[in-house]
Amino acid sequence: MSTIKEIKFVYTFTEEETERLRVSVLKSKGQILKFVVQLEIKIGNFWKPIVRYDTAHGYSHKDIIRADGSIEKQPLIFEDFNIAFTFGFCKVKNGSHRMTQKNTEFLYKE
Repeated sequence: MSTIKEIKFVYTFTEEETERLRVSVLKSKGQILKFVVQLEIKIGNFWKPIVRYDTAHGYSHKDIIRADGSIEKQPLIFEDFNIAFTFGFCKVKNGSHRMTQKNTEFLYKE
């Protein structure tokens, strides 16, 4: 019997449904093996990521995704993926509006 559990969900922040949090986590025995926490904004009919915390490339980091497609990577220095996930989740959930405002100059044009 596998002890690996996958959790995925999407949480919309605004009534207008213009900002959302997308989460994907892979866990085993209480330990996070990999994760993605992504803030997305709706531009026209498309959802565009602007901030992502994840474990791609084997380490936890924050990506700031700009309209031109360039990505600024910032490593997260935490003891384990559980702490890095909690940090990223709280940052996006509690500061999504500020992140969206801060990144206004990088917004995608229709």
